[in-house]
Amino acid sequence: MNFQVTVLKILAAYPDGFAVMEDLKRDMAILATSGRDWADRTRRLAARVPDLNILSQGLVERLSGGWKITAKGRAVLEVMEARPAASETAHVTASESSSPSLPESIPPLRQPADRAKRRRERRERRREARERARANAS
Repeated sequence: MNFQVTVLKILAAYPDGFAVMEDLKRDMAILATSGRDWADRTRRLAARVPDLNILSQGLVERLSGGWKITAKGRAVLEVMEARPAASETAHVTASESSSPSLPESIPPLRQPADRAKRRRERRERRREARERARANAS
């Protein structure tokens, strides 16, 4: 698991981008124990931005009691999560491109509004899960 990518992802999931250290540590522990998928995903994202250092590059700022993602941090996270350009994807040979199994047309990408809606829904589910966990812990 890549610590710095995970911190960016967690902070971006909070509505104002700020998380107190207790919440940040708890979310990190959940993701660290969630399985290999998360570790593989953060490794792939980190490979897109070599020499990532969230604090010295100003992607995250320390505030009283917690950390907050900056606008620059959100921009870097978007770059990491962007679909790879055609030059970055695997090259297809001429014999493979004439294969009848490939689709003739590529469906359009989802609109940003759909993505924002899904992101809001994920945040709400996470928030509800945190509240349930706090209620069960007490």
